[in-house]
Amino acid sequence: MFLRSIEAIQFRNLTGEITWGNSLNILHGNNAQGKTNWLEAVYMLAHAKSFRTHHLKETVKFGERDGVVKGTVSSGKDLERELQVNFNGTTKQTLINGKRESIARYAAHLYAVCFTADELEVIRGGPEARRSFLDRGAISLHPAYAQTIADYNKVIKQKKRLLQQAAEDRVSLETLTSLVQPWNEQLISLATQIHRARVRYVDLLNEALDHNLFHDDISIRYVSSLEGKGDLTDYWSLITARLQMRMPAELFAGACLIGPHRDDLLVLFGGRDIRSFGSSGQQR
Repeated sequence: MFLRSIEAIQFRNLTGEITWGNSLNILHGNNAQGKTNWLEAVYMLAHAKSFRTHHLKETVKFGERDGVVKGTVSSGKDLERELQVNFNGTTKQTLINGKRESIARYAAHLYAVCFTADELEVIRGGPEARRSFLDRGAISLHPAYAQTIADYNKVIKQKKRLLQQAAEDRVSLETLTSLVQPWNEQLISLATQIHRARVRYVDLLNEALDHNLFHDDISIRYVSSLEGKGDLTDYWSLITARLQMRMPAELFAGACLIGPHRDDLLVLFGGRDIRSFGSSGQQR
């Protein structure tokens, strides 16, 4: 997929359109002229969100109520599509060739990767940053996976609320098992999909690392929270058994203790955890 052109309308301080060349493109200019804003516009066009803020209203030009980013992408010699994101303070619309499309369908038409200082959280930060990194990558390959993540987070939230209420009401374990079973059935299915998607993505990353200059030094490994608890190749059966076994602990804690929301990613450099032993340059 190749980005042919991009136009920004009332986005940050930008005005006008950029037509990109077929090879390397470099943005240059004085400070505070909008170079990073154009990169943000490209990211917005690809993902319908900003890498700098979670509040869309902050991307709209001062004094205006809404903004637009649109561009032309091509795949192959003759196939071109017009992508467009309309946004204001609270809502956004994604369009392909002037027709509204869901985020899942829209996101498959342009891939963009942004590396900023914040991305170092994948190495230096907590497990949540690494899980997010994996999920973003998996979504870029299979946009429908975004819905799997959304559904899983919803189930975890609702199950946690149920566990907390059960703890307050001091319900019996037998009663809780009956109440929580519908949520666990959904959790098992969604968790299995997430585990498989993340493992597949890590495998692809390791394949890519095998072809770079540092393949003897860098490796990554997906670390399931169920590692050492049973057969991970049969994840569905394993998480089913662990959920049943840990039901009393979940009731006591009032929290969801089992699932891929507790997994992590291990990045190794020379066989050692790069977060603890790597230099700043190696971590980048």
